[in-house]
Amino acid sequence: MGGKLFRNFSFFSATLSFFLLVGIFAILFHYAQESMHTFGFDFLWTEKWEPGEDDEGGIFGGYIPMVGTLLSTIIAMVLATPLAMGIAIFLTEIASVNVAKPVSIAIELLAAIPSIIYGMWGLFYFAPIVQATFGGNGVGLLTAGIVLAIMIIPFMAAITRDSMNTTPSVLKESAYAMGATKFEVIKDVIMPYSKGGIIGSIILALGRALGETMAVAFLIGSVMHLPSKITDPTTSIPVLLANNFAEAEDLEMSSMYFLALILFVVSFIIISAAKFYFLGRKVK
Repeated sequence: MGGKLFRNFSFFSATLSFFLLVGIFAILFHYAQESMHTFGFDFLWTEKWEPGEDDEGGIFGGYIPMVGTLLSTIIAMVLATPLAMGIAIFLTEIASVNVAKPVSIAIELLAAIPSIIYGMWGLFYFAPIVQATFGGNGVGLLTAGIVLAIMIIPFMAAITRDSMNTTPSVLKESAYAMGATKFEVIKDVIMPYSKGGIIGSIILALGRALGETMAVAFLIGSVMHLPSKITDPTTSIPVLLANNFAEAEDLEMSSMYFLALILFVVSFIIISAAKFYFLGRKVK
């Protein structure tokens, strides 16, 4: 009786997740119809976002927020991935127990900080540092990418650390017994064994970076401007939706649903491709 109940509950949970995914896509697709019929695929390449006056619909395009989203995410992932891997390796293989424990707690506490606090910190304290170091006005693509990287490092580091801790001690001891150095054990034993968890942490961090809103809204500049330099202000899809959704009507509202649909599809494709390609490969 208990086994059957558990099996039915598990089946219901898995089915509910699938229908939620389909339902979100269907709702976004339905409300984006007006914009899709008006602009078609030109929406993807149009750089303007100009509401019309009176009965005019206006011109709306998603190119700039799409570019801003992808560039800020790339900056964040490039900066966060090696740092997170280094933190995980330090905690599992280098640091003593007395050091690893408080550092692990600090990393997990960083993950619990609300994103709006990161945004305020980045705007008032970190942006002036970026301005003095790299130029610009301090608010722009680079600042948003760096703070976004700081936000996703705890998730990536914690999951990677837990994955590395699952490596059996006998494998590491055997490698040491054969004369391997600590670096060789980490590179040839621990990393391959925990590859699934490492890739999983990167995928989760990628999803967080693509959809982050509040912190990026403070730091990216929130202007419809295609960046020519890495320090230039621009906008992203989540930021544009958060800033304009309350006042949008008719065609602009439909265009925002179209943007949300694009973000949904892009996130789904990137994460699915990474999952099936990397996790589907056998560890050699």
